[in-house]
Amino acid sequence: MSKKIVAFGEVMMRMQVPGYELLTQANTLEYSFSGTGVNVASAMTKLGYDGYLVTKLPNNPLGDAAISFLHRLGIGRDFISRGGKYVGMYFLENGFGQRASRVTYTNRLESSFNKASLSDYDMDLIAENADIIHFCGITLAMTDQVRENIKILANKVKEKGGLVCFDCNYRPSLWDDGYTQAKPHYEDMLALADVVLMNEKDAMFILGMETDKKSKEEQLKNLIPKVAKRFDIQTIAGTHRAINNDNTHSLRGYMYKNGTFVFSKNSSFSVLDRIGAGDAYTSGILHGELAGFPSEKTVQFAAAAGMLACTIVGDTPMSTETEILSAMVGTIEDIKR
Repeated sequence: MSKKIVAFGEVMMRMQVPGYELLTQANTLEYSFSGTGVNVASAMTKLGYDGYLVTKLPNNPLGDAAISFLHRLGIGRDFISRGGKYVGMYFLENGFGQRASRVTYTNRLESSFNKASLSDYDMDLIAENADIIHFCGITLAMTDQVRENIKILANKVKEKGGLVCFDCNYRPSLWDDGYTQAKPHYEDMLALADVVLMNEKDAMFILGMETDKKSKEEQLKNLIPKVAKRFDIQTIAGTHRAINNDNTHSLRGYMYKNGTFVFSKNSSFSVLDRIGAGDAYTSGILHGELAGFPSEKTVQFAAAAGMLACTIVGDTPMSTETEILSAMVGTIEDIKR
């Protein structure tokens, strides 16, 4: 029987400026639907699992359009509640050269998801069905009610024997009081999590941990084992990313498990659409763990999944296991006929 991967999160409308124009220049927008939960649930369906989303959508044509989009991605809609009037939105301006891409969020606090109460979700039913449940820091940043929903659901899944995955995904624009406000909620989630996505910056800035090490890798090796021990986390993974002088991107993944670090090779590649690469990496880690890959293969698989996500328009990872395994070889192929 296929494992059931459940993601809790908001469905957002992505409004993208065509090409490389600024919002102040453009007069048309292309829309789709996305969100970390959408991306992870969809990516896991492509890898052979049953992916579900726990969310609330408005009971109007906007919500219907979102449901239709999720259906095309193969995401199970059994745990989706309907009601309210709005979805959160974000506007994406594609960067070019020295100008970075820019995301502007709007209308999120009024969305159906962020107005949802405990009674909108059948928490016990979800917990009974979730082999793994995924949460992220973007959702954690929303409202006190959303944070309560997250923690109650995470506890119920743990009680039923499921695994909790938490991606730190800290976004400074979403926390009014920054790290001070975020820290206690992150500590609560880390204490519940079995698999965590983070790096040394999260340990230093969110958790306030100190290190005398200078390089990113040294800081990582110094701090991550302390996080794993403090919160009793079985697997911690993450990436280091950089933009090269020729505008290609480079990515190196890591995983810490059983007291040992494993790193992927450092890969450089061209980027078509950067949004969603982190969610693809998360899905790769989850797949490697569920499939019983050796740690070295898991982290290389996750890094290749993140790289491939950058070659696809839109937030949502679309690559299959076969395609990711092929990318791990590191060759650029001609047209497949």
